[in-house]
Amino acid sequence: MRVCVIALFALFAGCATEAPIALKQMGSFHIGGREVTISGKPVKEVTFTPGGVPAKVDPNGVYQVEQMYVQYFIPQNQRGTLPLLMWHGGGLSGVTYETTPDGREGWMNYFIKQGWAVYNSDAVERGRSGWAMYPDVFKGEPLFLTKADPFNRFRIGDGPGSFSTDPAKMKLKPGSQFPAEGYNNFTKQGVPRWTTTDDAIIRAYTELVDKVCPCVILVHSQSGPFGQKVAQARPDKVKALVLVEPAAPGDAKLAANLKNTPILAVYGDYIEEDPRWPTIRANQLKFGEQVKAAGGKFEVINLPQAGIKGNSHMIMMDRNSDQVAGLIQEWLAKQGLFR
Repeated sequence: MRVCVIALFALFAGCATEAPIALKQMGSFHIGGREVTISGKPVKEVTFTPGGVPAKVDPNGVYQVEQMYVQYFIPQNQRGTLPLLMWHGGGLSGVTYETTPDGREGWMNYFIKQGWAVYNSDAVERGRSGWAMYPDVFKGEPLFLTKADPFNRFRIGDGPGSFSTDPAKMKLKPGSQFPAEGYNNFTKQGVPRWTTTDDAIIRAYTELVDKVCPCVILVHSQSGPFGQKVAQARPDKVKALVLVEPAAPGDAKLAANLKNTPILAVYGDYIEEDPRWPTIRANQLKFGEQVKAAGGKFEVINLPQAGIKGNSHMIMMDRNSDQVAGLIQEWLAKQGLFR
């Protein structure tokens, strides 16, 4: 079989010195989902193109819903012993790990260059995975966020009144590593999210693990509990978990299922100043103690205590993102998962 090498060169001005990425394979697929039959809806007449001829559209019938989009990159010089799956947080998509909002290479590129086969996905109802009808399939309504909402909730802005649509007038937390000039680009990544699709998301992630694993899973925020619960359901297939500011822990009743899955939790800065994050982190650390009591390995890196300061909730987008990725890479190597 002939193997092609694909070189992906940096496309942004000023990045010409970046080394190319050499791949032996890349591609994408959809996984998971189910068929749903809708009935009792009126037939509509729709003009799809201005000036076109109207067509009758019958919304009754069978629909494909709750599938998940996955893109994969297999490096030519593969050094990670297992695939690395990257799962994003709430209201976002796999773009989280791609180019940073200010134009730097993101964690996806970083880990591919290290030699990991990376699988980056858009969870159910995000990005290229597509929507489904609501409330027929997705219960409730989608949640949309203003541009200002993540600024303080993600520990970027320095309190009420700190947001401005003009990056020069934004008031970031002292020493913040988040690139203010990229914040408007970051808000363009936002997608609607439902609060009622967790079960469908977990089903799709579980099918992905069944398809491509044994593997390592790196999660962020909302996908924190998803990664831990999928690992608890498939302890033989998930060989390590990296939790980047997980929003919630796994199932306490099944903590022992993770006794053979080493876990690393990474937290950024300003947590003590936030009304929510001290409790969120404490809940995860309590779960980590339960995993350790069952014989497992649960390690924590609080970045400020490690001398790395100024990180927001979006650690993979902060200016020092490569430095944090290096800590994760070092930890994975210590687990025997890197050649």
